[in-house]
Amino acid sequence: MPIITLQKRARELGRIRIGQVQPTSNGKTRPAKLDRFRLTSASKPLLEKVAELYGGEVAEWTPANGGAAQWEVVTDSTRLPILVPPQPVTQWYELWSGGGCKRRCDGRNEILTDSACLCAQADEMLCKPTTRLNVVLRDVEGIGVFRLESHGYYAAVELPDVAAFLAQAGGYVEAFLALEERVVKREINGKPETRRFMVPTIEIEGVTPGQLMAGQGGTAIGSGTRAAIAAGDEGQAAIEAGRPAPTGLTPEDFLVRARAAGTFAEFQVIWKEAGDAGISPTDAQKAEMTSIGQRLKAAAESQPAAPTPPAAGSGERPGADADALWNQIVAASPWPMSELRERFVKAMGAVAPEDASEAELEGFLKRMKAGEFNTPPAAPAEPPVEEVVDDDKAEIEHTLGLIVGEWEQRGGTKETLTTAFRAAMRAGHREATLSELQQFLAGVRDGKWAPKSAAVQVKAAKAEAAAGASGMPF
Repeated sequence: MPIITLQKRARELGRIRIGQVQPTSNGKTRPAKLDRFRLTSASKPLLEKVAELYGGEVAEWTPANGGAAQWEVVTDSTRLPILVPPQPVTQWYELWSGGGCKRRCDGRNEILTDSACLCAQADEMLCKPTTRLNVVLRDVEGIGVFRLESHGYYAAVELPDVAAFLAQAGGYVEAFLALEERVVKREINGKPETRRFMVPTIEIEGVTPGQLMAGQGGTAIGSGTRAAIAAGDEGQAAIEAGRPAPTGLTPEDFLVRARAAGTFAEFQVIWKEAGDAGISPTDAQKAEMTSIGQRLKAAAESQPAAPTPPAAGSGERPGADADALWNQIVAASPWPMSELRERFVKAMGAVAPEDASEAELEGFLKRMKAGEFNTPPAAPAEPPVEEVVDDDKAEIEHTLGLIVGEWEQRGGTKETLTTAFRAAMRAGHREATLSELQQFLAGVRDGKWAPKSAAVQVKAAKAEAAAGASGMPF
């Protein structure tokens, strides 16, 4: 029996990265983006297997934060076979320094200090969106996960929805972690600029959205075969032939097969095989299995003793046509998958999509296209023109650090720095472009912008504010 006050988590075997640190001509370093995956781990044998499968050479690597020495391999691959575990994505706004994480916020509440969002209180966005994705490398030995971390806008708005969609499979899902190039055109300082960057994505093959929603996309860890495919091929053959179920199956495998059962007779065979296998399902798995059996039994009892084959359009779900209809619903839906499912269940009187007939699915699709349901929530806004996407942010953060260092060496404070920057650039440093930051840094080094003159401006501004002046520049 596990300790109920401890949260279980998978062991982290390593990290998946899409950037690296490179030396510069002045002897320093800068972050650089990659067009392929780079993996790091404390285990050299693990990365040697990665290099064997996906290319690259294993080399020693020391983290920039001075952590323990590890190993790294820059692969030749932009696509890695993975297993996606349930609830693989976490997201926070975070602020880090050399001493560790200073802030961790959901946009309203800062959890480290149990207070309201500190960035909102200061009217200055210091935190960055931080999206973490845990995946299992499907073909690499080792029990645990590799973690990918992104501070990009597109990963933050896309990965959580994909994760919610895959969670409907009820287990680990076979997929691919891929890098997708995006091109964004922005106007910077009155001039058009084209930026290219890589965005991590999750792709699935061999399973339709309708099958995933019906719980047919899960896979059993360690078996090397898809539970969904086993349920549709080997498992179905066992039902038809009346022979014992294949060995090595887990409680989740039997549950996936039960979800796919079309009749109570099929379910009874699966139930008996599960009992003969001596499996130990969780309470939640037992409850779902019982619910499926009750539903199929009730459906069987309501049918005539000798039913005739259903005529076209009779409302019974034949499978392929229903899946095609559900795919149309998913394609036409303006909502995230989790919200689409909730709206369907509510609109159809507590009938889940996987239990709906062809007529029910078609009716929902017509009603949705007719705009009968609530207005969908607005899609996330595109990043503003001033926002730099993904890895370019790292260069901005590096330049900001240089500015702060140069300013403090000259006896300046954060308050005087903010005042001097606004006076020089007519904007806050968080809204500035990389070229504006570099221009200001050069001015500080040349003495054009000095802490002493900025301190005079701060003092004058405070005096004006105390006298009721309203012409302050910030």
